[in-house]
Formats: sequence, structure tokens, C-alpha cells
Amino acid sequence: MAWLSLSIQTDCLHAEALADALLEEGALAASIEDADAGTADETPQFGEPGSITRPGWERSRVVALLKLDADSESLVRICAQRAGLEEAPTFSQEEVAEQDWVQLTQAQFEPIRVSERLWIVPSWHDAPDPQAIVLVLDPGMAFGTGSHPTTRLCLEWLEGCVTPASSVLDYGCGSGILAIAAACLGASDVLGVDIDPQAVLASINNAERNKVAVRFQDSQQELQGQFDIVVANILANPLKVLAPAICGHVRRGGRLALSGILAEQTEELVAAYAPYLLLRVADSRDGWVCLAGVKD
Repeated sequence: MAWLSLSIQTDCLHAEALADALLEEGALAASIEDADAGTADETPQFGEPGSITRPGWERSRVVALLKLDADSESLVRICAQRAGLEEAPTFSQEEVAEQDWVQLTQAQFEPIRVSERLWIVPSWHDAPDPQAIVLVLDPGMAFGTGSHPTTRLCLEWLEGCVTPASSVLDYGCGSGILAIAAACLGASDVLGVDIDPQAVLASINNAERNKVAVRFQDSQQELQGQFDIVVANILANPLKVLAPAICGHVRRGGRLALSGILAEQTEELVAAYAPYLLLRVADSRDGWVCLAGVKD
């Protein structure tokens, strides 16, 4: 059976109401995307304090899945009116063939070799190297499958730093991949924190799947204590805002690594953390950098 994929251009003020109206009118699914994704105008969304002035994207795209015989023009007009738009927005549509979506999605994710001894393997694959340290991790709602350069940079840095006596904090844990890796590498005490409750839930499930003892908590809970190793793979703006909080959890003599930083953002991040510790570029890949330092 084939379906109809409808793509509607709108703005952040009307996107959610438009998506809701489409669902009420019988759309099988509706999602909101950045209309500028993949371009220089792409706008990342994150929820750390001070990072969001207005949720959503100024140029948004609402994508809906409809039955093949749906009257798209009439549907867009009705839903636009219900969402408070004065005029019906422009839209495009295309036919989508029936596929085995699970198989198609799984085919996009192969095992990832991080280093000589560290692999990330989706649950539907066998470990390529039985002797390696294997992180079993499936793509899900939370960020962090190991394919992005920033995650790889942090994993490689952790592999060189974690010892059996290490305590580790993963600040902005996403899928929990860095916290789980630290536990697999032998850290004695590992905590992951995230602002997104779904990320915390995904992290707990991933830790159970990997049979490691890692604690995870929502950032609304008070975060206490200092750690030998702190790693934060977020984005440059929230990293700057959170500099005092993040550095406050690094014990004296402890190590800090930051990623999610574009190469051209290096100087501003180094400056933001200079009152607390000196950061240097530990490694870089594909235009992204990992900054690391030791707290005096």
C-alpha cells in the first residue's frame, strides 16, 4: 500500500497547531522539522538554561503522512484556518511506497569501530570482534548513537582517561553512551544527567541492556558531588552558560572534556572556561573539536 507525504512550510508560532489540526483531520502522523536543516541557517534546539528564546524554528516544516487519496489542498486550507493562519501556506507532496520500515531503518545502522578495543553495535548485529569492549546501543529518541564525530571524540578521550578508580559524570547524557562506555572501560562510579526525561529513560534502558551499573537522573534533581572525570557533549552555547555548574563538579586534579563544539567556536569556549581551568584542543574531526583540561 502506498501513502502520501505532505510537507507544509510555516513558522514556529503556527507549526504545532498546524500539526495538531492535521492529526485531528485524519493524518496518520505529523512531525515538525527545521525547514533550514542541513544548511548554514539550521537552528539547533536545546533546553539548557538561557539557551532558548522561543521554542521551534522560525522557518518550520510540518510533515504529515496521509492516505493516498487524501485531498491535500482542501486539508491544508482547513488546517491552516484552524491553526490561525490567515492564508493557506505553500506545500508539496509525494507518494511514499509501502516498505518494511523496521528493516529499512536497521539497515542504516552498522557496527561502529571506535578504536582497537571499543565497538558500538546495534542489538540486531553480532559483535564483529568478540574480544572487544562492545556497547550495545540502538538508535532512539535520545541523541548519541556513536556515529556523530562529537560522540566519537568523547569516546576516544574517555578511553584514554578512565581507570578502575575513576568517578565519571556525563553531563547531558542523551542516550547514555558516554556514561555506559565509562562503566564498560572500568570506572567505579558513573552518573549521567540530562534535562530530557525521555533521554534519562533511554539511558537507563541502555545501561540495563549493557549490564552495567550506571546512575542516571533528571537535571531537575539537585546534582551533588565532584568527579574525577566530567564529560559534556552538548553544544557551544549551553556549554558557555553552564561553565560554572559543570566546572563545579570537577574535583581538584580532575579532568574535563567538552564537545559539540565547532572548530571556529574554540576560542570563545576556552575563554568561557578560563576562570575555572585551562582548556586545550584534545582532538578534532570533520570540523568539530573536543576540548579538555585539568582542574588545578
